[in-house]
Amino acid sequence: MSERPTPPEDWECCESECSPCVWDTYYEELREWNAEQKAMKSATAEANEGAADVNKSDEKSQR
Repeated sequence: MSERPTPPEDWECCESECSPCVWDTYYEELREWNAEQKAMKSATAEANEGAADVNKSDEKSQR
């Protein structure tokens, strides 16, 4: 898992409307990080559901 992006320090933004601004870059990295986290959570949930289905199947076969 990658680390959450760190916001720029106050001194890193010159407030002269640069393009891209350090804040633009930060927010893009944060959006990507959030999408990555969501995908990982979804994959984990699917894996857990698959494991639960296997466990239920094993329980039924043991009866």
